[in-house]
Amino acid sequence: MASFIIEGGRPLNGEITPQGAKNEVLQILCATLLTSEPVTVHNIPDILDVNNLMKMMTLMGVRIDRLGEGSFRFQADKLDEQYLGSDDFLRLCAKLRGSVMLVGPLLARFGKAFISKPGGDKIGRRRLDTHFQGFMNLGATFVYDDERGVYELRAERLKGTYMLLDEASVTGTANIIMGAVMAEGDTVIYNAACEPYVQQLCRMLCRMGARIDGIASNRLTIHGVSTLHGCEHTALPDMIEVGSFIGMAAMTQSELNIRNVSYPDLGIIPASFRRLGIDVKQQGDDIYIPRQEHYQIESFIDGSIMTIADAPWPGLTPDLLSVLLVTAIQAKGSVLIHQKMFESRLFFVDKLIDMGAQIILCDPHRAVVNGHDRAFRLRARKMTSPDIRAGIALLIAAMSAEGTSTIGDIDQIDRGYQNIDGRLNALGAHILRVPSENFHS
Repeated sequence: MASFIIEGGRPLNGEITPQGAKNEVLQILCATLLTSEPVTVHNIPDILDVNNLMKMMTLMGVRIDRLGEGSFRFQADKLDEQYLGSDDFLRLCAKLRGSVMLVGPLLARFGKAFISKPGGDKIGRRRLDTHFQGFMNLGATFVYDDERGVYELRAERLKGTYMLLDEASVTGTANIIMGAVMAEGDTVIYNAACEPYVQQLCRMLCRMGARIDGIASNRLTIHGVSTLHGCEHTALPDMIEVGSFIGMAAMTQSELNIRNVSYPDLGIIPASFRRLGIDVKQQGDDIYIPRQEHYQIESFIDGSIMTIADAPWPGLTPDLLSVLLVTAIQAKGSVLIHQKMFESRLFFVDKLIDMGAQIILCDPHRAVVNGHDRAFRLRARKMTSPDIRAGIALLIAAMSAEGTSTIGDIDQIDRGYQNIDGRLNALGAHILRVPSENFHS
C-alpha cells in the first residue's frame, strides 16, 4: 500500500486532459471476448481496475498487443475454457468488480460462465440480481455454490425475449446486452440504462455486426446474430474525472482549462456544479474554470434549500456526489446531498467533519453541507480512502486544507485515476507518493 502526502493551499494553473472513461472501458474490454477476430481499442486509461482486468484476460488466453499509449489490440481466438472455471480465475474475479461483465460474453460465446462474488468499493450492497435475472430470462440456468461462493450459469443457446429490468443498472444492462447480441431471435430490454457508456458499448457492438435499435433510450431491441467480427473503438473521456477537476479547481481557487471533455456526453454534470455557484464555461469541447474567490449555492425558486441527488441517466451520476459534497464545503449557503443508490457511500464525511467541515449526516443516504464561504480553511488530517470516489473527494479536501495531510490506501484512488499525483503536480499541486506499510489513520 502507498499513501499520498499533500501540502494544502496550493492553487492549480494550466490545462489538463481527462483520461479515457473507466466505466466504459471495463465494458468494452469484456465485449472483445464476443469475437475471435482482433478488436482495437483506443484511449484506455492506465489505472488499476483496467490493468487488473487486462491481466485476467491474458490469463484467460486473450492475446493483447500494445499499439501505443492507451491503444491496444485484443484477440480472443484461443481462450482457455478450463481456466475459466479454475480456482485461480475465481480468486481474481473476487478482487475486481468489473469481472462480473465477463459473464455475458462468456455465456453468449461458450454457453457457460463461472464467477465468484466480485469485489470493489466499500459503499454498501451492490446486488447482482439484475444481471442474473436477465440471463435467466434469456434461458440460462443459474446455480449458486454457497460453499465455494461461486455463481454458475449455463445455456446451450440463449434465446431472445422481452424483459423489464427491476432497476436501470448500468453494468447489468451492459452485461445483458452482451449476452443477447448472439441470442436466437429478438430481445427487448425495457428500463435499460442509457448512460453514454452503454451507448458506446452498443455502437461498438453494431460495428462488430450486432443489430441494436433504440440506442440512447431506455428501451433496447436487440436482433440476435450468429457471429460478430472485429472492429476499432475509441473510448470517451471520463466524465467523473471531468467533474473531479471542476470541483478541484473551485475548492483550491484555481484557474483550470479541462481539454477535450466530449461536452455533449456530460449531460447534467456542468449544470450541477453551476448550482453550487461555480463558473463553468464551455469553450468548444473544453471547459474553462476561472479562479473564484467565492461561489454561492443556488436556492430553488420557492427559496427552499438546494437538493442535489443522483438519478439514472440523463440524471446525475452517483459517482460524482462525493465530489459535489466536498466542493460545497467552501461555498456560500447550504445544500442537501441525497445519495440514493449506495447506503454507505456518504460515511466518509466523518473525515471531512474532522477537518472542520460543517456537515450533518442525516442518515446513510443524505447529508447537509453548510458552506464556509472561505471564512474557515479545512485542517490537515491523516485519512484513509474507503472507495475511489471518496478517495478523490478527500484528495480535493486535502489540497484545499491548511497544512499537510496524509491519505492512506491510495490504491483505491489509483483504481480509477491515472497518475493523478503526477498530473496535478504538473499544475502546481504538491502531492508526494510514499510507501505506507506503517500508515495508520
